[in-house]
Parts: sequence; C-alpha cells; structure tokens
Amino acid sequence: MCTVIKPGMLTTVQDRGRTGYRAFGMPVSGVMDRYAATMANILAGNEPGAAVLEMTMLGGTFRFPNETYLAVCGADMQGTLNGKKIQNWSAFYVPANSELSFGYAVNGCRSYIAFYGGIEVPKVMGSRSTYTRAGIGGFDGRALKADDVIEIGKAGEMPCAPRALSYHHLPKYGNEVRLRVIPGPQDGLFTAEGLQSLFSKSFTVSSRNDRMGVLLEGPTVEHASGADIISDALSAGAIQVPGDGHPIVMMADCQTTGGYAKIGFVIGPDLSRLAQAKAGDSVTFVECSDQEAVAALAAESAAYEKTAVGVSHGPLGGAPVKGAAASKEV
Repeated sequence: MCTVIKPGMLTTVQDRGRTGYRAFGMPVSGVMDRYAATMANILAGNEPGAAVLEMTMLGGTFRFPNETYLAVCGADMQGTLNGKKIQNWSAFYVPANSELSFGYAVNGCRSYIAFYGGIEVPKVMGSRSTYTRAGIGGFDGRALKADDVIEIGKAGEMPCAPRALSYHHLPKYGNEVRLRVIPGPQDGLFTAEGLQSLFSKSFTVSSRNDRMGVLLEGPTVEHASGADIISDALSAGAIQVPGDGHPIVMMADCQTTGGYAKIGFVIGPDLSRLAQAKAGDSVTFVECSDQEAVAALAAESAAYEKTAVGVSHGPLGGAPVKGAAASKEV
C-alpha cells in the first residue's frame, strides 16, 4: 500500500478506460497519455493496461510502509525518493518506509506511476479509471486527497534491478506540438480557406483545457454554412469546430456525442503528445493518410514490444538487486 501525503494538483487512478458503454452515454476515460502509461507498466513488470496514477502539472508525495517496485514515466516532475533524485522513464526498487515526492513539471504536463502488481481499486464497468464528472471508478470516483491509502496489487516475485527506457523510445516534450490529422467526417462543411487555416497556421493551447478536451486559440477555421450538425458520435481525437471557429480536440473524458461539425481526427499515437501540452504551447496540424496512421500505430506497438522483450530478458543489468544505483536500458 501507499499513503498519500500530498495529492498534487490532480492525481487520479486511470487504466486504459471504460470501453463498450459509449452507446449508453458513458465516456471511455482512461489515461490521457497512453504511451507514457503503457511504458510505465511495462517497465514495472505489469500488463500494459494495468491501473496507474496519473499526475497533472504538479505531482504528489507518497509514503510506502512496505517495500515495493515502481516505474515513473511521462512529464519530468523532478521526482525524488527519500530526498534523492530519481531517473524519469525508469523503474526502481523502493525500500520500506520510503517517501516518493514530485514537484512541478519541468517539461510535459502529465506523469505516471505504475506499481508492480497494479493498483487495487474496484472495477466499475470493467475499468479502474476515474471519471470525476460522474464520480465513478478509481478511488471513490475522485481525485486523490491527503491521507488516502492506495492498495497495491499482489503479484509474483518482485523485480528489484532498476530499468530505464531506451533513449530510442524517449519522447521529446517541447513547446511546439505537431499533430497528424485524418480529415473528416464533416470536412465538407468547411470552406477551402477554413481547411487551409487548419493545416497551414499555428494554434495555441488555451487555459481552457482538461481531460475532456483542448481548446485551441489563434486563427479561426471557417465553416461553409454554420457549425451545427445533427448530433452524432464523438470520440477522443475528434476536432470539433464550434461557431466561433476555434478548434477543440476531444480527449479521454470527452462526451459520447456532439453537435458541432468535425473537420478531422488526430491519430491515436499523436494524442499522447497533445496530452503533454500546456497552456501557451503551440500546435500545428498536418494532413495524414490512412496508411500513415496505420504505420504510426505499428511503430508505437513495436516500441512496446521491444521494451517488453527487454524486460522479460532479465535480470536487467545483472546488478545486485535491491537498491542498485545503475539502471539498464530496455
């Protein structure tokens, strides 16, 4: 188990989401950055979709009465273990009576902690994800608070040697985000100038962004004859454009239907990049074919597989185990 000393700005339990219930109006939810969360689980020795902690902008402080093993991936929140700096994108042994602490993100926006054995909160509709707007899932349907006690799942023999993600697979978080987009399904409801604006100009992440969607400011995207459509299905990645012409990219907690025209979809692998963007960051869109999208997804899957193979070929680093200082890239 671990006890929350400080919860951070917004720390929730998330897994890969609640699938199969959108027809009933239930959003998928789940992790915002699936790449970082999946890599954290692989490094920790979990199955890729195990429940993790998602910290946003400002991380928390956690105390562990018992030894454990965990991985930290995503935004660099200047993590320390018992006062000593930890390596981001790595997994390591945590002795009993330790304290793990994080600060503000110095790059990126969201960081993930994967505990060996996963997080033991009850499943709701097949998922441990927190959907705070409805108050369901995760830890009592809410963000973590001080003094909450999180149960960590039991697994086999705990790995102890440290592991670090290969630099080949480390994403770079900057202030400029490039997103690949497949046009449609209502791109015909925009003028040629509107489409040109989307793919030729730069937008800015507004302060109005959360787990539901990211509002982009800057140039407007012109409709041909109004923004409204008969409401239809909506999912993460959809780019809605309301009447004011400012695009909104739907994210993990997005509603299941929407009544604004959608000009395109950000491909799945690139949503992780947007999940790490902060207010004021620059966003540009580039048109993408179906084949390019499939290739991007294949590359993402290959990175997971290569890392998982490295993890399974332990002992990593051959090092001593508990408390080993050096880590082995996988």
